[in-house]
This record gives sequence, structure tokens and C-alpha cells, in this order.
Amino acid sequence: MNAREREDLLREARRVLDAESEAIAVLSRRIGPEFVEAVELLAGARGRVIVSGIGKSGIIGRKIAATLTSTGTPATFLHPVEGLHGDLGIVGREDVAILVSNSGNTSELTGLMSYFVRLGVPIIAMTGDADSSLGRAARVVLDCSVQNEACPFVQAPTTSTTATLAMGDALAMVLLQRKGFKSEDFAVLHPGGSLGRKLTLRVEEVMVQDEYPWLGEGAAMRDCIVPLAEMRGTVPIVGEGKQVVGVVTAGDLTRLMERNPGFLDVPVRDVMTRNPKVARMGELASAAVHRMEKHGIMALPVVDESARLQGIVHLHDLMRSGAV
Repeated sequence: MNAREREDLLREARRVLDAESEAIAVLSRRIGPEFVEAVELLAGARGRVIVSGIGKSGIIGRKIAATLTSTGTPATFLHPVEGLHGDLGIVGREDVAILVSNSGNTSELTGLMSYFVRLGVPIIAMTGDADSSLGRAARVVLDCSVQNEACPFVQAPTTSTTATLAMGDALAMVLLQRKGFKSEDFAVLHPGGSLGRKLTLRVEEVMVQDEYPWLGEGAAMRDCIVPLAEMRGTVPIVGEGKQVVGVVTAGDLTRLMERNPGFLDVPVRDVMTRNPKVARMGELASAAVHRMEKHGIMALPVVDESARLQGIVHLHDLMRSGAV
């Protein structure tokens, strides 16, 4: 393959990506009150969301159902043919249906639509033709139409499926906010793997809490040398009731040594950083990592609700534990 042929291939790839990104941009400009109505319909459903479609639309429907389920809205995909051959038993009167069809006249969906209408299950149509049989049967129509498919033969669903998938993602993301779904809820539904670890790991699971050194305000800098080495460069300083009042770091010691030959006798209270950044018991480890990276800190004292020292957490330990 010569250079010109390679450039032709890249040009075609860019054409496809540009066509699909433009279709999504048009979709963004077009949504209106009907989108909010769809969100409210889903938010108010006391049953499940039944998603259905055939062919490529069915594949998109499966993804929409999976996204809804993982973000706090129970959903299931119902194959339209299997539905008419025994699987309609999963549909209840308190469910809401999302039917996906670019043409809106897919014959396999006709029987399913009729059943939903008879049962009183509201239909949200995701279609490229609002005046289709699906559009007319639906309670809400989300217009996913595109001007052209990216396929050079205008046959394979490409731009239309991308637009529909993006609309489904928008629906799921707005719905989770409407329902007050939080990262903690997401963690409950995703307990496995690195994602679950990031969303559930707390600082107390990683902190050093046994035999970690700390000093009182009355200590001298000579007392800091060994603890700094043991704790990788950070020593908490505590006051009355073991409340954290400051920290001394290896950097503080180095700078003091450079300017004061009698540094060993200097009180730690004259060197420490007062009101230091801390982590709190129960805090997500990932939040502690964010604070440390933002302020260029390698370790944080961990305190309880009364600011009493409970341990110390190090960035390296957080990274090894999977918090980032």
C-alpha cells in the first residue's frame, strides 16, 4: 500500500467520525420538553424499564438497558420475537417501555407495541421517524433521526445507531441525577474490579495506625529526625487531647538545617505547618489522593470528628491499594 492509498483510508475514517459527531451535535440542539417528559416517566416508574429493538437497534437497546441498570434504574432487554413467544410474562403494568427503531415501522415490534398499549405500559420511542407506527403509539418520542448514514452505500446503520446510543446515554445520565443517584450507590452496584475499589476504599483501610510516631508541640527538632525517617518524611504534631495542630516534613528539616546551625534545639512549634491538610475517618481514599495531588502532599494525618489523630496515610500506600 502506497502513501496515497493510506491517506485515502485515513480520509475516509475522518469522514465517518465527522459525520457521526455532527449527528450527535444536531441531536443536542434538537432535544426539548419531550426529553424531560421521558426522564419524568422513567423516574416515576414503579416497575422496571423494558427495552426492546431488533437487529442493530436491539444491540443499542441492550446497551441502554445495561446502562440504566448500572446507574440505579432496573431495566431489562426483551427481544421482540422472543417476547411474542412466551417472554411477555416479564412485563408488568407498572413498567415503562423504551422501544428502539430507526424506521419506526419494524414489523417485529408491532406485536410488542400492541401488547404494551393493551396493558397500559407507556412507551418511549427512540426513532428516526416520529410519524411512524412506533411514533404514533408512543407516549413520548425521542427524535433520533440523522440526515445521512456514514455508510457509503447508505445501507449499514452507522450514524443512526451512534445517535441513538448517545441519546440513551443522555437519558440514563440525566435520570440518575433526577433520582439523586450518588457515587456511593454506584459503588454498591459495581463491587468488583478496580472501579469498585476506587469507589469503596476508605482512608482507615490504608492508613498506618499502629506504632506510628507523633510528637507534642513541646518537642525539639532533634526529636523529629528518627520519626521522619520512619514515617517517610511526615510527622504529625499534636496538642492537648491528641488533636492535630501541625505537621513537620523532611523538607521543613532540610530548610531549617540550611539556615540555622543550631537546628536540633529549635522547637517543632516554630517549624511545623499549622492547620495542615488532613484526611478524615470514613473519607474515600480517592478523595484523599485528590487532595494530596492538588497540594503536593505525600502524607496526611487521619483524624476523627474531634480532630484527634487516628493514623497517617501515605500517597504510595494509597496508590498500591488501588485508590487511583
